[in-house]
Amino acid sequence: MINLGMASLRLYAGLVGCRVGWGRICSKGTRDYNPKQMAIREKVFNTIISCFKRHGAENIDTPVFELKETLTGKYGEDSKLIYDLKDQGGELLSLRYDLTVPFARYLAMNKVTNIKRYHIAKVYRRDNPAMTRGRYREFYQCDFDIAGQYDPMIPDAECLKIVHEILSELELGDFRIKVNDRRILDGMFAVCGVPDDKFRTICSTVDKLDKMSWEDVRSEMVKEKGLSEEAADQIGQYVSLQGGMDLAERLLQDAKMSQSKQACAGLTDMKQLFSYLQLFQVTDKVVFDLSLARGLDYYTGVIYEAILTQTGPVPVAAAQNGAGEKAEEGVSVGSVAGGGRYDGLVGMFDPKGRKVPCVGVSIGIERVFSIMEQKASAEKVRTTETQVMVASAQKNLLEERLRLTAELWNAGIKAEVMYKKNPKLLSQLQHCEDSGIPLVAILGEQELKDGVVKLRTVHSREEIDVSRAKLVEEIKRRTSDV
Repeated sequence: MINLGMASLRLYAGLVGCRVGWGRICSKGTRDYNPKQMAIREKVFNTIISCFKRHGAENIDTPVFELKETLTGKYGEDSKLIYDLKDQGGELLSLRYDLTVPFARYLAMNKVTNIKRYHIAKVYRRDNPAMTRGRYREFYQCDFDIAGQYDPMIPDAECLKIVHEILSELELGDFRIKVNDRRILDGMFAVCGVPDDKFRTICSTVDKLDKMSWEDVRSEMVKEKGLSEEAADQIGQYVSLQGGMDLAERLLQDAKMSQSKQACAGLTDMKQLFSYLQLFQVTDKVVFDLSLARGLDYYTGVIYEAILTQTGPVPVAAAQNGAGEKAEEGVSVGSVAGGGRYDGLVGMFDPKGRKVPCVGVSIGIERVFSIMEQKASAEKVRTTETQVMVASAQKNLLEERLRLTAELWNAGIKAEVMYKKNPKLLSQLQHCEDSGIPLVAILGEQELKDGVVKLRTVHSREEIDVSRAKLVEEIKRRTSDV
């Protein structure tokens, strides 16, 4: 436990941020972001938020820490990764592990039964960080969720459409969205002979198939989890299957799967889901994959995960992710989004156990950032949105530069001025080149007499005289896309 009194402030800072001491050293699993990285992050966030809003989502926020009992028992084997805290008042607290459980608690506390919301915030996990592939202890999640009683698979299909839109707009490369259903998994486990009390732990092992070979997964099931070899082998026959609506139809006729009402319900909904995905024109990227498990305990229905693929050489980050096995459709680079249906979670927080059906998706934003940063490593990225630099060609014009800068600021123009009384014009122009500022408003004694400003386009070096009264309008016209 960690006491959050003043005496422990340094310890807490080292846990979730950066340690304070003679030097400023980032804690393991965290990082600082320079202006170029922040510019890339802001661009990604804007793309994602724009998509969420396009689909009618509202924004909410929740505290960075919750009562420990709120988070306990919601994440299965991953519960060991929760950061526990203890404040001076004696409450047992934990840093939020994700944004889904706090959302469910929010719905129950505020008696909300119908909402489409997005939430972008930091979460914390005591995981073994892998910085090269975007896995940290402190990181952002971008969540979109639909809560409410609706006809089956319509909200679920929209969540998959949103993943498709975001990954397409970010231009990260080729991707694939795997879908499955916890009811299909549980039905499969039942007909394969898995005891009821081992469903969740075996599900967590199956969830490792994207990182481990089937032989290793089978070994964990049998040797560590105590599953019979016969049951493990039967599971192996099913988790190798992939397809679309046709696979759902085939499994409904399967001699074993058809014995499970739970599996049949999931397979019927899977067929319905693919019919809506066809209308949304995203079936080219979606595959029904029985190996997809997603280990979190709160999922009750459809689950999905988006992975990036490629056909060329495996990048360093992917190789370190254990994704070196070649497949016909490409090489897995890693999961960048995931989610599913969790109809029972809100009821856990409601005093009367009232349930609110929910489905949602979370974008794995840190991995997206890692990829975007790699792509932009050789590019020049603008770190400010400055539209114009107010400069002077002669000495003793500081007051005039400041006066014009204030006029531009008051008009909503993003402007800069050098903090020197008599800067050289070349230095001012060089700053614009280095910073990507597109325009320079140059003042001189003659310009002041004539009531004009010399407006210079940095990249072409073209100059025109613009009257002071029309300067704001001209700057806006030339930088409308900045």
